Amino acid sequence: MATTLYNPFKQFQFDPAICFLTGNQLQSEEESIHVFPVWMMKSFQLEDKPFKMLDENLVTYKSLKLPCSILAAEAIEQMERAVEQSFEQGYEAVRQLDPLLLFQWMTKIIYGVVYNEILAGIRQQKASGEDMNFSQALAQRFTNLHAMLQSLVVPMEFENTFPFSLVVVPVENAPDTFMYRDEINTLIFSIRMKDFAVIACLQDNATNNIYHEDILKVIAGKKLHPIQFEELCARYFYSAYLFNRLPDYTYLNTPQKVYVEPMPLADMSMKPIFDHWQNKTYGQVLENFWKPWGLTLFEIIKNPEQPISFLLDDQGAFIGDVDMPLN
Repeated sequence: MATTLYNPFKQFQFDPAICFLTGNQLQSEEESIHVFPVWMMKSFQLEDKPFKMLDENLVTYKSLKLPCSILAAEAIEQMERAVEQSFEQGYEAVRQLDPLLLFQWMTKIIYGVVYNEILAGIRQQKASGEDMNFSQALAQRFTNLHAMLQSLVVPMEFENTFPFSLVVVPVENAPDTFMYRDEINTLIFSIRMKDFAVIACLQDNATNNIYHEDILKVIAGKKLHPIQFEELCARYFYSAYLFNRLPDYTYLNTPQKVYVEPMPLADMSMKPIFDHWQNKTYGQVLENFWKPWGLTLFEIIKNPEQPISFLLDDQGAFIGDVDMPLN
């Protein structure tokens, strides 16, 4: 009998009585897990902090939950423990963590946010009596992300390349640092804490890492100042926005496992995979990421041809000494 995957988007099945990961019927509404790991919420006192939803409503971190069967919860807990141990140890341990495990961990969080956004949309739709509009492109992205998250409970092999870009860098963070960002339309995620930071583009077939390979070579092995990491992060968030393909995958179900293979990103239009980089738009992204340091868009793009950088000097070499507060 072939291994099969659950697709909640097929019949738009988002119900607190159904496991978000497996589609199995639950025995009670008590069968649930938190979107954000409990250990993380406790470490950084996040439980009652506000989390802004797309409709501008504020909820708490601890209120974001997923209906989850015992079987799926056990697999997720095992994954969470491995990531927690690595995060507690810091950069070296995180760098050596299995990339697929880190991908599963980030995907569980960002898909958990997506799931709660969808539930909020369903509630609004019922209250207004209007049909719910849901982008087919987003549905495809989320379907693939959810399918790959099922690698937690279904044996799965990714062929040719992983479906994600992943960057783990050492950062000289202040002791109590916790910075989390996501963008669910482009499925990009970043987190900065302890002595490290992570960026991941969850559905790009490692293309963003190729796009930024020159700067990744320059900073390889270098410990970044927080303002330098936020610059790197801004570059990735902007390039994820410029990425103009909708990756798709073939899933081969066999009795032993599911084989996942990316479809070619080239299309008939022959357009470049990334839209044209605009320094002014990038500067606006960077201004947002540099808010703790108070740098304005005017300062950032004073030279429109070359926005200011704390990562690279005019010759493209790494700037080793940054005279800015850690924040």
